[in-house]
Order: sequence, then structure tokens, then C-alpha cells
Amino acid sequence: MQNPPPVKIGILITDSTSLAAVNGALMAINKANEYGGIDGRPLQLVIRSMEGPWGTGSKQAVGLIFEEKVWALMGSHDGRNAHTVEQAATKSIVPMVSAWSSDPTLTQAFVPWFFNCIPTDKQQAESLSEEIFHKRKLNSVIVVTDRNNYDSRMASDFFLKKIALDKHPEPKVIDSGVQGRKNDALVDEILKSDPGCLVLFSSPPTSAGIMKTLKQKRVSIPVYGSLLTLDENFLSSAEIKYFDDVYRVPSGQWQNEEWNSFRREYELKFGKMPGMAAVYSYDAANVLINAFKKTRSADREMIQKALEETNLKGITGPISFDENGNRNGSFGILKIRNGVPGAPL
Repeated sequence: MQNPPPVKIGILITDSTSLAAVNGALMAINKANEYGGIDGRPLQLVIRSMEGPWGTGSKQAVGLIFEEKVWALMGSHDGRNAHTVEQAATKSIVPMVSAWSSDPTLTQAFVPWFFNCIPTDKQQAESLSEEIFHKRKLNSVIVVTDRNNYDSRMASDFFLKKIALDKHPEPKVIDSGVQGRKNDALVDEILKSDPGCLVLFSSPPTSAGIMKTLKQKRVSIPVYGSLLTLDENFLSSAEIKYFDDVYRVPSGQWQNEEWNSFRREYELKFGKMPGMAAVYSYDAANVLINAFKKTRSADREMIQKALEETNLKGITGPISFDENGNRNGSFGILKIRNGVPGAPL
């Protein structure tokens, strides 16, 4: 008897070393396959990385759609590449779920095929502003960004726009992307301004370097920032530890029982702690698997409709989407422990 053909999910990652998202998605797929997959058909993850010239992501997405005939796409990569993948998915009418990019402009085109499992930069900016200016009433805010990095620039711009809209005092902005700028010099400039708090939107390695230097100098100030600075693909275990109990980010209330179970299984399988990219990928894969179980069909319009109706209990909290494909919910400020959000403040 011939084996039934697999149900394929395509995942696009930044490069071949960005394996956290792959590992997270595989955890979800393997668990679903233990329970029979989709009507006895096994789920299969088809991986494509986007190394190469600009536009590679679009070509890889097209290959997944027309050659591999995936039922849907997942993305765990930067916002700039997410736009090219979204365009390919839209032209081909294939549902896509983002597991990492927080760029709000991805849903501003009102494409019904795109869904985002991570709080957008706009949602994160609103949570950060509420916490810093209204709840904590902090002044002398210092923002560190990298104007050369798309995700960093987008995240900081939305935060600065929110501050201006609410007529809060304009923060001092430090560009960490200036060539040759060292962590000691960045921290010295931060401390000269006598900051009430620090908000980091710089790259994961730069943010970790700033956190390390602050700890070495025994400087104790509130530090907030974007979820994207915690991408474990770019951080060692030692670097992740620099954020412990100091760094605070906007996030849904994580489900402790599900998280602890996932963490134990992930550590057993991959020999390391899962981080943010792995967990959001796990949740995104489960969103797609849940939609497939409802449709029991490769019909893309049916899958898109099932995604619209998503109401799932993920590790990162309840998952549902608004009419534009953005994740619903309020995102409180939580401290980081071992690279992931802990208890609310």
C-alpha cells in the first residue's frame, strides 16, 4: 500500500545557521504527527534560507509554492525580506504566517493571506510608552537604535512616533550603527545623559554588549526594548544571560505549563534552551496545523478562512487575529529570564 503524500509547510529563514525557528516548527510538526498528522497524512517541514542577493526570499517562496506545493508558508526572518515573501505569497494566493517580523507595514496592504503571530512594532511601542511614561512616570529616556538595520529602524521609529503623538518629552536617540562605535563608548554616552531609563532597539549582539557593559559598571537603570533584540540565532547562551532580570519587553502572558513542557522537550532534543525565535515558530506552526485540521484540505481559500477564525492557546498566550492579520491582545511588560519573558512587573 502506497504511503499517503505529506502535508507540506514551507518555512523561510534568514540563513542556514538560523535554526531556532526550524527547531521550534519541527517540535510542533513532530507532535502533530504523533497524533496522526492530517487525516493520516504526515506533516513535513520544507526549509529554505534566504542567503544571497536581494530578492532571493521571493524566489525561494516561489519554489516552495510551485515546486514543493506547500499548503502554506511560515516566515522567521527580518521585515525587509518579509515584504518580498509576502508579495510572492499574495500573487500565488498562499496563506503565510509570520513567526518573527514585527513590521506593522506588512499588514497595512490589507492582504487577507498574511497573519502575524508576534506583536507588531506599533503594538510594542504602545505597551512600552504606557509602561514608561504612564505607569512608571520615567523621564530622560534614552533610545538606542541602528539606523542601518531595517528592523531596528522600524521598531524605534514607531516608538518615537508614539512618544510624539502623546506629547511626551522627546528622548535622546543614539545611533549604534555608526561604524566603529564600541560598547564602552555607547554606554559612556548613555550615562552622560543621566538616563531615567534605556530603550534598546539595536541588534541582538549590540544590545547584549550594552547590557554586559552596564552590568560590569554596576549601573542599575530600567532597561526596556523590542522583542527582536532577543533573537537567539545571533546570541550565545552567555550573551542571553546579560538580559536576565533587567531587560523588559512587551509580550503576552506566557502559559507556564505549556512553556515548561516545551522547554524540557526542546532541551532534550536539541541540547540547549529554546529562545524567542523557537517559541514563536512553534506557536506559528501550531496555528497552521490547527487550520489544516479544520479544513482537511489543501484548498488555500479554506485555509485562509480557518486562519481568520484562529482561537488558539499558544505558549506565548492566546492567539487570534484582527481583520488585518495582526495578533489580537494586550501585551504587558515582562522581565526576561533565560532569553524569554517571565512574570509581569
